[in-house]
Amino acid sequence: MQGTTASEEVYYAIALTRMTGFSQQQALQLYRELDGACAVYEHRHDIGDILPDSSPRLVGSLSNWDDALKRAAVEMEFITRHGIRALTLNDDNYPARLRECDDAPLIIYYKGNADLNRRHVVGVVGTRRCTSYGQDLTRRLVSRLRELCPDVLVVSGLAYGIDICAHREALASGLDTVGVLAHGLDTIYPNHHRQTAVEMVSHGGLLTEYISQTEPFANNFRQRNRIIAGLSDAVLVAESAYKGGALITARIAQDYGRDVFAFPGAVGAPYSEGCNRLIRDNKAALVTSADDMIADMGWQTASQQPEAVERQLFPDLTAEEQAVVAQLQQTNDLQLNILSVKTNIPIGQLTAILFQLEMKGVVKALAGGTYHLICNA
Repeated sequence: MQGTTASEEVYYAIALTRMTGFSQQQALQLYRELDGACAVYEHRHDIGDILPDSSPRLVGSLSNWDDALKRAAVEMEFITRHGIRALTLNDDNYPARLRECDDAPLIIYYKGNADLNRRHVVGVVGTRRCTSYGQDLTRRLVSRLRELCPDVLVVSGLAYGIDICAHREALASGLDTVGVLAHGLDTIYPNHHRQTAVEMVSHGGLLTEYISQTEPFANNFRQRNRIIAGLSDAVLVAESAYKGGALITARIAQDYGRDVFAFPGAVGAPYSEGCNRLIRDNKAALVTSADDMIADMGWQTASQQPEAVERQLFPDLTAEEQAVVAQLQQTNDLQLNILSVKTNIPIGQLTAILFQLEMKGVVKALAGGTYHLICNA
């Protein structure tokens, strides 16, 4: 649609997620192919011409938006009334890390004040039936993160056990923390965590892909796990049984190319079996403290990095290389996808530029696809 507004894009994006007859993965594909929900609506009667591979069911489902638009109008009123931000995939404030995931939500609902594109984001997950050992490890991890990396954003799922322990310790330590929910923002589950959730809105936030009146069904929690992984640079599993949701989050994080860490536990301890298996199968790096994780991620400050290089002048750089350096001077240690967004350089071209900068000794690649500027003008 010509000259559509941000609110119109949100309106049609909500409606698109409410359409039936095709999967949300297909909705995401349509959104990306046509560059927005407004465009999908505009072409609702000629989708078959634009996407020849579309199934008859998909084409038929997109022809009638009446019910979906009515529900979207209700949701628009709800989010406006409650100060909720709806971020579509094309919104500049949409989490850049999450946007790069193949199954990213095409719209998320967010109530909070934390920057979802924070320089450092850690997902902390684990069993709902955590032991005092797991709780102690989580508290010490988050508290130490505050000392070593004070700009870090802690993400988890507001569930019982490790999740709520991570959120509460973040709040106590003065860190922002975001909870990813498996239901709409009109309720909090579990209800026992409501007060913590209220505090998080002022010191982090609450985020979900689900509209109001969505119940916390079991499958929603599995879907929620991918958002925790997608938002994060790294995911740490504090404690887990042999099977559990935290292991699903760890697997997804690995599929996304994120770094995965796990605390080891005693052999045979029921709620350490999952962590020990991740470490044994080389699907997670063993850590004993936040210091280990910070070192592996290369998140030390310049004063903590003895190998940091001091230079007065850069070597001769191309205009594109200068643009990358300028961005890293402004915000160092950026992931490739975020650097691509901020410099407006396609990832393929950016990869080649970063390689040349590495050869010139200007940047170095860190864990998690992050690039660090090691020269100072």
